[in-house]
Amino acid sequence: MARIVLLLALMGEAAAFAPRAFGSRLVGSKVAGATARQAALMAAVSPMAQNVMEFNEADPEAFTACILGDLHLDPRYMDDVFEGREHFKAIITESQEKGIPTAVCSLGDLGESKAVDHPSELFAGTTRCHELANEFLSGFGVPYEVVGGNHDLEGIDEFDTDQGNLEAFMRIHGKPAPYFSRQIADKTLLVGLGSTVFRDAKYTSHEVTIDDAQVAWFEEVVTTHKAEDGWKIFVFTHAPPMGAGLRVLQKNHVVNGCCWLNHSSGEITKKYIDLVRGNASIKAWFSGHFHLGQDYEDSITFPAGNNRGSCVFVQSAVMRSGSTRDGRQQSRLVRGTKDGFEVCTVDHLKGGKIRLDATISYNDDVVIAHPSEDYDHDKFFSAYTPSLDDGCEIVDADGDIMEDGGAEGVVCWWNMKCGRVLGVHEGMVVEYDASTLAPLGLVIAKDELAGRKVAVVDSGLEAECEVSEVEGMEGKDCVDVDKAEQALILYDEEGNVTVVQPNEDGSYWRKIVRNKMIRMKEVRREKAAKKFVEAQLQRDLEKGEVVSSWGPYMTTSGTAKETGVKGLTSKK
Repeated sequence: MARIVLLLALMGEAAAFAPRAFGSRLVGSKVAGATARQAALMAAVSPMAQNVMEFNEADPEAFTACILGDLHLDPRYMDDVFEGREHFKAIITESQEKGIPTAVCSLGDLGESKAVDHPSELFAGTTRCHELANEFLSGFGVPYEVVGGNHDLEGIDEFDTDQGNLEAFMRIHGKPAPYFSRQIADKTLLVGLGSTVFRDAKYTSHEVTIDDAQVAWFEEVVTTHKAEDGWKIFVFTHAPPMGAGLRVLQKNHVVNGCCWLNHSSGEITKKYIDLVRGNASIKAWFSGHFHLGQDYEDSITFPAGNNRGSCVFVQSAVMRSGSTRDGRQQSRLVRGTKDGFEVCTVDHLKGGKIRLDATISYNDDVVIAHPSEDYDHDKFFSAYTPSLDDGCEIVDADGDIMEDGGAEGVVCWWNMKCGRVLGVHEGMVVEYDASTLAPLGLVIAKDELAGRKVAVVDSGLEAECEVSEVEGMEGKDCVDVDKAEQALILYDEEGNVTVVQPNEDGSYWRKIVRNKMIRMKEVRREKAAKKFVEAQLQRDLEKGEVVSSWGPYMTTSGTAKETGVKGLTSKK
């Protein structure tokens, strides 16, 4: 278990970790349907594996990695990223003069997700976007790596399929596969995994989805490069894995279900943190996605006491003023030696000034978090994550647990008997993962919770049978007793009662935001309906007069009788 030492000083610029060029670059071919071992063999025989140069003579484990968060390049506004690149080129030159292997790693979301040079065509994910990104990244002067983010296959007007978009992404960036593994120094791997789904997303298209073949390949890499054999692995993905403990945006990524890798994918969502816990060779994991700066103490999280293996999780910010959520324009820098590595901030608003954020030692697992006056500011975009000692747990939730769940400042959480974890924060009911207590998604929003009592009651009281006499559907439909079954209830003094039903898989968080392609088609249908009816009625329709109806569930009945939503799509 790593130790964390909080220093009360050492707030200056980072000194360079002493000690050429880059090491071997192992990349895989397309592996759809391949087994883990087949995938690993594909990676091993990639032509790019020929790119081998000598490591640093004085310290074979020395390396420098320049890490870029979400670029969201816009060809109209390139000044910020050109300036940021110059900051890094100075760092790269210094490293090369010392013979230190150096790499640039982009965490994806390469283009702006709006029309920039065509009136109605999104720029992100297009051929023009990736060609601009390739030109920009090639300008750093060292071979670059890139992983796909949630916007990098968004060329929906140019490509009909995710596969076609992905092939263009890989071709333009010179990638045989959406993932990579480069040996940057002696027994030191840089490993990246990229998102491969946008149009085919089951829920929100902005979930970062790593396909099964990549997950199998990644597992093979980490389990065959063991810490006891001296291996160190640095991982790069667009979004962090669940359990990273990094600051997330409750009003954006949490409620929309796109915080974590494979956020809505069930057991796969937990796969990454399990691999971290079981493989001490994974030393650091870098991600972007949230567009938040690096001036928060939880922009880096550490292993000690948090069941995060031997891994430091690191949030990377953005270069462009047009992409930042909090005004900060920063990137990450990693400097490694035989003894350990440093994680630094490159501040693009301060002329590329380097700030040392953390020092990690390999030999005795010491993690030193370096404080900074930059952290001295009000909490910003903070999402609540429960902990066992935070004093907010409602133990043995039974009966009324809140008088007004939507009241200002209410923060609490509790365990349902079924093993699910729910809580209230910022006037919303949120579900949390039972293992990591990471936020999963929105259960009840403010509009439904405000002014209502919250209760948890046992509901597995006795076996229930429904007897149907509908012709063709006759018979009993019974359910057995479940002693762990409970009902989550919202109610008020007027007797308005809402039973918050879990999903069919037992989870509670609502997958409200669906695939972007489907939503765009639905909007077009609504516009067509509005245009047609306005012509028929010879008047303009007001906002709210055109509504849509969706399935699949409207009632607890075993027979389909109604599809309307009272007061919305039906008058009664």
